[in-house]
Amino acid sequence: MQENLSASELDGRIAVLRDNIRQLIEQAAAQSGTGDDDRTSERIATQSAELEKLLEQREVLRKH
Repeated sequence: MQENLSASELDGRIAVLRDNIRQLIEQAAAQSGTGDDDRTSERIATQSAELEKLLEQREVLRKH
């Protein structure tokens, strides 16, 4: 994703992703041992990777 987002848009997306990850971790804890562990882990990894990209974009934006 190479969208040109404003700082406030990046902050908003970062907040949403952090909340999503928090919720997924809570779900993973509640579902531990139910067989959904792999799917939940994949979703957490995907959200974490997206979060990392947005944090990098925000850092670049702040340096300019």
